[in-house]
Amino acid sequence: MTYEDRTYHGIRVGPESERGDDEKWEPARILVEKPEFGPTQRQSVTLLRELAEPEDRGFGWGYNGGGTSVAAAAILADALDLGDPDVSGIGFLSPAEDDVLSQLREDFCDDVLSQLCDQWRLRRGVILRWSRAWYLQRGITDLPAALTELPPLQSQTS
Repeated sequence: MTYEDRTYHGIRVGPESERGDDEKWEPARILVEKPEFGPTQRQSVTLLRELAEPEDRGFGWGYNGGGTSVAAAAILADALDLGDPDVSGIGFLSPAEDDVLSQLREDFCDDVLSQLCDQWRLRRGVILRWSRAWYLQRGITDLPAALTELPPLQSQTS
């Protein structure tokens, strides 16, 4: 299996009370970008794609609720190479919800997404390491393929 590194970039313009007069409301977005180190390198990031927001539900973070679960499902499904969140069973309110994947999603909400501010970036390797630790803490040995061999740790010098 070939490891593809990527960065998940969440962008949300808050409610009117938090915005300046010249900003209009936009739905929260999660972009998938080619990873770059540091703020100066990020000025010209390469956009790989945008995660699709379900038609009837929106992305959220910085709290724990439905929007956070939708965002967690989209991010984890992409990072773990599970495909469509609703088909794979990790989707929020998915008809084929998988018990293990839904608990992974909700714990990712609690531990990670609920702690984020309006704009953030998470590397795929961080998400994979968090997910693998989550499985191992529960003694679950049947791992998604993306977690069987983690990518090497990277630093700015490598």
